[in-house]
Amino acid sequence: MNEQYYLPLAYLNAWEYCPRRFFLEYELGENADNEHMIIGRHLHRNVDDEGKYVEGDKVIYRHQWVWCDRLLINGIIDAVEEKDNQLIPLEFKKGRMANHLNDHFQLCGAALCLEERTGGFIPYGEIFYYANRRRERVNFTPALRQATEQAIASARAAIGQKMPPPIDHPKKCNDCSLQKICLPKEVKKLRLEV
Repeated sequence: MNEQYYLPLAYLNAWEYCPRRFFLEYELGENADNEHMIIGRHLHRNVDDEGKYVEGDKVIYRHQWVWCDRLLINGIIDAVEEKDNQLIPLEFKKGRMANHLNDHFQLCGAALCLEERTGGFIPYGEIFYYANRRRERVNFTPALRQATEQAIASARAAIGQKMPPPIDHPKKCNDCSLQKICLPKEVKKLRLEV
């Protein structure tokens, strides 16, 4: 199957964050910057240098392309650390550690790609949150793996369908770079008037 049919991991993150955001980005190609996006790109600039680095007893592979033919997903993972013959996928995120399921799905999706490519088992990954300056360990439990695969299937099933309504989540909407394109409050108000 052609690469164009593979769902990028970044869109898996967008799907779990908000199906409407997924639609706007994936189907309509909408993209906008806000302070979160700009700061995130700035913080991310060092991570985007592809290559192999050695730090003590671990090898770090940065900016790695991964894919999974079984699930038809692909994307770039910020880093993969190898220590004691164990691979640990690592993502870097601007925000605070707060159990962001969309980040967990993206990381788990990357692990599923790595497992298919290597034939190994990856029990966990980590997300470094710049705001906390700490890593969160994400265990790839059977429940998380199943939920990630279900999210992949749901996102793929939504492709070509009509735009979902805005979600009712003020915090997510306020932080979303597509808020002015999505117009969640305006759409909600119009629906109430009909």
